[in-house]
Amino acid sequence: MLRFKYHPARDAVVALAAVLLFAWLAEMALIGGPSSFDLGLRGQVHSYAHPRLTQLMWFASWLGSGWVLWPGGALLVGLLDRAGGRRDALLFALAVVGANLINESMKAMFHRPRPEPWFGYPLPSTYSFPSGHAFVSCCFFLCLAEVLIRDRWPLALKAGTWMAASAITLTIGLSRVYLGVHYPTDVLAGFAAAIVWTTVIRVAHHMKQQRALVRVP
Repeated sequence: MLRFKYHPARDAVVALAAVLLFAWLAEMALIGGPSSFDLGLRGQVHSYAHPRLTQLMWFASWLGSGWVLWPGGALLVGLLDRAGGRRDALLFALAVVGANLINESMKAMFHRPRPEPWFGYPLPSTYSFPSGHAFVSCCFFLCLAEVLIRDRWPLALKAGTWMAASAITLTIGLSRVYLGVHYPTDVLAGFAAAIVWTTVIRVAHHMKQQRALVRVP
């Protein structure tokens, strides 16, 4: 993410792997109907259905919705700016707003119909590929962890923060498959797109910092 030590080769490999994964998933999404992978994994997830688990998945899905992320993101940007972290606020806003715009553009491009939801969950009006919940929540919670973590924190606290952010993101993605409003490939593509997008932000931010250092007399 943004404060990790910049390693061009590592970042290039990670971004390329995510691009290739997204391309493979996109090809599966364009075959005209759900693949055996989607149907098999979707059925496997549904086989674990339980009333209490369903309640948890409803909550996780709500947590990754625009009803939470938009006002929550606006509040966090304001708090970060007031605390003197204007750069962090701008990077966080760019990651989240950009993810939303890219996601909506890709949905319009792929036009993949959604599967039939389960548990009485309302069918969203937008297209299915990629999952906006997976894409945007991944950028939101992982970037939030990145801007909150401080160098002086003990390693255990840093690791715990990253694990919490990752667990929330993965649960939100799983909830979309569990509730039936996305195919597994939609969610995986959302995560892959988030990796590519945040890597692009990291690289652009690093290049901007390097140019600023060069201009310093």
